[in-house]
Amino acid sequence: MKHILITGGAGFIGSHVVRLFVTKYPDYRIVNFDKLTYAGNLENLTDVERRPNYVFERGDICDYERVAEVLRRYDIDGIIHLAAESHVDRSIEDPFGFARTNVMGTLSLLQAARLYWNGAWEGKCFYHISTDEVYGALPLGGGHFTETTRYDPHSPYSASKASGDHFVRAFHDTYGLPAIVTNCSNNYGPCQFPEKLIPLFINNIRHGRPLPVYGRGENVRDWLYVEDHARAIDTIFHRGRIGETYNIGGGNERSNMALVRELIRTTDRLLGRPEGASERLITHVADRPGHDLRYAIDASKLRNELGWRPEVPFGEGLERTVRWYLDNGEWLDHVTSGAYERYYERMYGSRAAASGR
Repeated sequence: MKHILITGGAGFIGSHVVRLFVTKYPDYRIVNFDKLTYAGNLENLTDVERRPNYVFERGDICDYERVAEVLRRYDIDGIIHLAAESHVDRSIEDPFGFARTNVMGTLSLLQAARLYWNGAWEGKCFYHISTDEVYGALPLGGGHFTETTRYDPHSPYSASKASGDHFVRAFHDTYGLPAIVTNCSNNYGPCQFPEKLIPLFINNIRHGRPLPVYGRGENVRDWLYVEDHARAIDTIFHRGRIGETYNIGGGNERSNMALVRELIRTTDRLLGRPEGASERLITHVADRPGHDLRYAIDASKLRNELGWRPEVPFGEGLERTVRWYLDNGEWLDHVTSGAYERYYERMYGSRAAASGR
């Protein structure tokens, strides 16, 4: 029986990973460790919350004593580390918060795991999920990020993730901690907090609100359906080589404007409106400082070594995503109103208490 701690398991990607592991591996114990910040929502996991192999523990990864206590109590032998602050705009406003969670929180987990496992590395794994943004930017129409691309972060968010990656590799090289790092392209799909482009625009189209596009919308991203990412994490956790880095990409490059127009057509159609009717809502706004032009992932190492490849074509994934948000208007209303946060405060106490401060 494996005992796996998944940090950030109430968040967007984390909830999909928790669901996959809880349902696919009934003989594992899955411990979801989440602080329940604005982006953590236990409503994402109502379908598995009563499974006998699932446990939720509220806590802050920066609270070293709390992390160490949970590792001991559940005899954790695998950590899948997804907890992170991830919104670039927020990092520009509050770089200290991003450094605290993404750097010091990662260090807290690493140190707790190192001391608890204490050199008994057999069967152990510290799996750290990172982002393609640590690599910097690519020119339009040329090149892809590989696992050996030089780090060149351009935002406080990507700098904080790059620092966390370096700490993970340093713990592997210095102490022998069995660690794996993956760098992934942009995810989309159900349960993503509506500050990110796709759910934000679906919700705004739903309500007839402006669709703010940075600059001319030329920035290009590689999009990966979140369930494909969860499958990749499952594959790498079980069969990836310790000490290695793997890039995970969807192979679906879109400029922001192309994405927005495709999203508008799909959402209008599913709402019963003329396709493209909501294009009138597009509003061009001043570009974000340090906005990287293009990201693109070369995932050939993962494909060749472990046989993983994305299964959900972009058009199908986008349709699934839009349908989910339109069918789950109550979920959208809860997260945009903050009602779920107030409920968790009543149920679990303040965030300060949860983090031990």
